[in-house]
Amino acid sequence: MKKHILSIALSATFFGQIFAQTVTNHPESTYKFEQIANHDATPVLSQGMSGTCWSFSALSFFESEIMRLKKEQIVLSEMYIVRHAYYEKAVKYIRMDGKINFGEGGAFHDIPYIIKRYGIVPASEYTGLRTDEESINHKELFNALEGFMGGVLKTAHDLRRGESLSDSWKAGISGILDAYLGVVPKNFTHKGKSYTPQTFADYLKLNMDDYVSITSFTHFPMYEKCMLEIPDNWGWGMSYNVSLDDMVRINEHALKNGFTVAWGADVSEGGFNFREGIAIVPEDPSTIKTQGADNRNFSDAGAVRISNAFREPVKELNITPELRQKGYDNKTTQDDHGMHITGLFKEANGTMYYLVKNSWGTSNHPKGYLFVSQNYFKYKTINIYLHKDALPSDLRKKLRLE
Repeated sequence: MKKHILSIALSATFFGQIFAQTVTNHPESTYKFEQIANHDATPVLSQGMSGTCWSFSALSFFESEIMRLKKEQIVLSEMYIVRHAYYEKAVKYIRMDGKINFGEGGAFHDIPYIIKRYGIVPASEYTGLRTDEESINHKELFNALEGFMGGVLKTAHDLRRGESLSDSWKAGISGILDAYLGVVPKNFTHKGKSYTPQTFADYLKLNMDDYVSITSFTHFPMYEKCMLEIPDNWGWGMSYNVSLDDMVRINEHALKNGFTVAWGADVSEGGFNFREGIAIVPEDPSTIKTQGADNRNFSDAGAVRISNAFREPVKELNITPELRQKGYDNKTTQDDHGMHITGLFKEANGTMYYLVKNSWGTSNHPKGYLFVSQNYFKYKTINIYLHKDALPSDLRKKLRLE
């Protein structure tokens, strides 16, 4: 395995310090964003050709938590999480007779699930790259895993009375993962001290029980726990369902009080434009022209989207809970992508925007970030994930999180 040395030339000065107080999304844009809050984050990375945004975004979030709590910058290994998540997904897939999703995707709560069981390592100790690789490409890996799991499932379905499935298949899938991603380290050194993945997790001092998922859908009871009905929720993690206004309030309260937020959302909308560094919901969607198509895993900038609205503020669609629910129920809103919200800005016209760190590299003007309007957030959020102390006190009490 290649010990890939992460470039931190850009991150040596955190992004929050790079930005001036008033910024824009593109050199030719008339949008003017005034900073209200902006928090430290680790370098923008690229998930390459893989459906692992959930690991990149959630670990970016936890890296900001480490900076908030320990005042230390550490880049954690996304592929360490991915490797163990694949194994856990496979075990559940067979237990469920193939009646759940086995795919590249995941959810934010997968990270606590894996860290509690397997610990964690720095990115420099486990890159998931072979010696001949410079970037992530999981096409062959996933095809191999999918084919193998299909064979195991067929064998399980063909068992006759008195027969049983052997445990050898578990060694088999571990072998595939080791071949493509590398054997996980048992010991490593960090700042002159020796750690195992488990003791390193202890060193980070993150209480994985302190983090909660928040969502807002009308078909769940309000202010109660629910299980998000999305294919990638293979771990059956729970969320708290709140009103749409309260979900927005939680997000902005967190950002104003020193916290960042992991964000799960639909990015297939015409108004989501990574190249232009902005995501909006124009009242008239016909003003956006799309050329090409997004890739299957939403792992790059995707289709080209053209509109004056990306460079000149326009009136946006009024988002109601009913409209949001309709999008979820008719499948125009799906669980496409995970990102990391690190800042809060106000546009000159008064609209609130969130500064979002992506995992598609740094090719756009905001160097891998984009500005997401409050309306886009209201319309296309699947869930947010954050420290429970980031919630307003009245909502912590209402959700029994105190």
